[in-house]
Amino acid sequence: MTGILEGKVALVTGGASGIGRATAVVMAREGALVAVTDRAEADAAETVGLINAAGGQAIAIGGDVTRESDVAAMVARTVAGFGRIDCAFNNAGIAGRAVGPPGQRTHELSQAAFDRMLAVNLTGVFLCLKYEITQMLSQGGGGAIVNTASIAGLIGLATSAHYVAAKHGVVGLTKSAAIEYAQDGIRVNCVNPGYVATPMTKETIEERGEEILAKVPMRRMGVPGEIAEAVAWMCSDKASFMTGASHVIDGGYHAA
Repeated sequence: MTGILEGKVALVTGGASGIGRATAVVMAREGALVAVTDRAEADAAETVGLINAAGGQAIAIGGDVTRESDVAAMVARTVAGFGRIDCAFNNAGIAGRAVGPPGQRTHELSQAAFDRMLAVNLTGVFLCLKYEITQMLSQGGGGAIVNTASIAGLIGLATSAHYVAAKHGVVGLTKSAAIEYAQDGIRVNCVNPGYVATPMTKETIEERGEEILAKVPMRRMGVPGEIAEAVAWMCSDKASFMTGASHVIDGGYHAA
């Protein structure tokens, strides 16, 4: 039986760990040729090693999504390696504690922290969309793009104003791009994970795990593979009528 992404070329940003790594592995399992990108090419290469060891085919690409020249190079290297791009998962991102002390209210945030958050989690997605869509238009045949938003893109969270602002922006970008390119056969959706056990959330879960779980009806954290399976489906032809959607995977957090 062939996989749901058989014969497609996929680009995954932030593919060195967590949801990005899990998604790259699932996409390869489903038949895609995968370009795995991360800030450090050596880190992306670890994911590529897992894919190739399982019989898949992948390449590692280094680059910073906040730099337009790097994003252009990521897309160019993917096309040089595999000939085209059929689907993309714009997943590279950072948590609040990566730009400053945790637990800060809006008036306590520095402009530098706010700007850095938006640079990675919002501008980075915009730049990826820009170059992926340009490539898809030039090659014809449409395509599918999934952006990583968050439940924080749909609700407010105290002491996370910069993160919430960025993720709301991702949802807005997704909806606008979906409308603009629907007639070109390019579908654009976003996935909105809740609390998922990854290296990025490790410290938060250690500090506030019980408090968080009390708000999740399923009373557990998600695992990266649960997000990955959804993203692979959203990139496949099985989701052919889905565009502009925010796909929530959060154990019921948003519904409660």
